[in-house]
Amino acid sequence: MKQKEFGERLQASQSAKQAMMAKFRERPGSDDPAVSERRAARAALSAARDVRAAERETQRLAEEADLATLRAAHAADQAAQEQQAAAEKEASDARLEAERKAARDARYAARKARK
Repeated sequence: MKQKEFGERLQASQSAKQAMMAKFRERPGSDDPAVSERRAARAALSAARDVRAAERETQRLAEEADLATLRAAHAADQAAQEQQAAAEKEASDARLEAERKAARDARYAARKARK
């Protein structure tokens, strides 16, 4: 394996730098029509992406609103069911208490009748 000398390495470095500069100079400028077309195409793509994102956000908000409406309706229905169950329990408790009182009064009357 041959060792390169300092001059050869310096020459290779200089030629690589010159090649990079030549490649950079070959690039079209910002006033080139192809560059402006690419820039306009990227801007159009970005605008379309923003529109799609806004549509998705609008759809997400609409779905959240629908879900909130459904949850509110479910909560109202559940509250009505709980209220109805409480009223039924209260009526059942009152009926049971009346039955107990009637049985107690019957026992009292029977005890009085035996005396």
